[in-house]
Amino acid sequence: MSRTRPGRDDSPDRLYTLTGGRSSSGSDAFDLVTLIVAECDPVPGMQSEHAAILRMCDYPTAVVEIAAELGLPVSIVRILLADLLGTGRISARHPRAAYRLPDPDILEQVLVGLRNL
Repeated sequence: MSRTRPGRDDSPDRLYTLTGGRSSSGSDAFDLVTLIVAECDPVPGMQSEHAAILRMCDYPTAVVEIAAELGLPVSIVRILLADLLGTGRISARHPRAAYRLPDPDILEQVLVGLRNL
């Protein structure tokens, strides 16, 4: 179930208008957990969805959270984010893993050491 705001129209015509007719972002920079950070404040005359994204991304915000808050499909949000990234208004980064696997060479050395016991 999508969480849309009252009065919002998610018709194909509206979505087509939001993206300027584009159906893909042309970028692999955004997956669902990519964190977005605004690099500037909204400016007068900016598309309302772009301005909303900049306002909600004062702190790192995942793409999926942006889509949920805007009540838009993730594919549409990716296109809007690509617009903002292309103009330098946002930065995108993937969350860091809480841990990293050890180097395979070290694991091999541990295995050899265990076999020698």
